[in-house]
Amino acid sequence: MSNPLVIEAVPGTSYADITREFEAPVAALFRAHADPELFARWIGPGDERTEVTHWDFRTGGGYRFVQRDGDGEYAFRGVFHTIRENELIIQTFEYEGWPDQVSVDIIRFEALDGGRSRLVDHSVFPTVEVLESMQAEGMERGIREGYEKLDRMLAGER
Repeated sequence: MSNPLVIEAVPGTSYADITREFEAPVAALFRAHADPELFARWIGPGDERTEVTHWDFRTGGGYRFVQRDGDGEYAFRGVFHTIRENELIIQTFEYEGWPDQVSVDIIRFEALDGGRSRLVDHSVFPTVEVLESMQAEGMERGIREGYEKLDRMLAGER
């Protein structure tokens, strides 16, 4: 069974807090966010294939990836503002199909007892409307299914 995904978005605000626990140590969870080959295996809904086209995982670096499914292709890009190994990633996130609507993600990695970990993501969107649109377009599904793939991938490493 998968750990629950919790997304808290207070109506009328432009931010969401996303929390999820994993049955893997922080180092493995962080590596899955840092390594482009691993990242491409789990990011996004279950039916999408991901190709990382640019990856410079360092403070001041950037990224771009393209996801494809039966309906088309969707490209995303951003900048890694701050990276502290096994602790923190601060990055921007932009869907190229909706340019100029950049969110900021502050992603924290927390060690839990028993070799488990927790990911806490504070996502700030430019406006309430952008957040509401992301939610309407399936943000929860994409995150949930991506983390379920991540669970399976991390289980294979143990």
